[in-house]
Amino acid sequence: MTATLTREAQRVGPLADRLSGILADRGIGPSAAAEEPPPEPVTALELADARIPARYRRAVADHPQVTAWADQIARAGRPGPGGPGIAEGSSLLIVGPTGTGKTYQAYGAVRALLTRGVRLRWEATTTADLYARLRPRPGHDAERDLQALARSPLLLLDDLGAAKTSEWTEELTYRLINHRYEHLRPTLITTNLPTAELRTVLGDRIASRLAEMTERVILTGPDRRRSTPATRPR
Repeated sequence: MTATLTREAQRVGPLADRLSGILADRGIGPSAAAEEPPPEPVTALELADARIPARYRRAVADHPQVTAWADQIARAGRPGPGGPGIAEGSSLLIVGPTGTGKTYQAYGAVRALLTRGVRLRWEATTTADLYARLRPRPGHDAERDLQALARSPLLLLDDLGAAKTSEWTEELTYRLINHRYEHLRPTLITTNLPTAELRTVLGDRIASRLAEMTERVILTGPDRRRSTPATRPR
């Protein structure tokens, strides 16, 4: 048994020596062959894309008002070791009929800030999901969730006015909008409703604050979702 093991070891020895010689000729140390290359750092944009819905992960803000807003927010950012962070700033109200690209532009704005090097903590929700998330239920701290959304440096509130309203939803929306209005927190809001109808659905208190805190971006055109995939514009 011992002799057999010795002969096997002797057979492997020349092969190992030959492999070491080949690695040495190529300038590679013996231990380097087993080492894996260091992982590439994950960018803030890649982290954001993991949270963005799949349909909007390559969204590009190409509307002039949206890109101008992103530039303005980026310039006003507080300096930090990882790049500028969002400071106080204006908000956008992106208005237009169904399928005109409002959500696409809003997520494009988030991605535009990240490509400009802004350190960005952000939240995104549809209005319907907001109400479902904050509806009182046992074991859930809805007030804590509301404060997290209200204090987020950037909030994307999609489809404002689209969900069924009540006194409870109106008060909830007012508290969220009012906090962001008072603290000048940048907010991206999309809605299908024209100004007059938005005031009727949301109430004067909310509509008045939106009028002062946001720049209005109007999108027009046909419903892009109804076009065929081959011809569908962004």
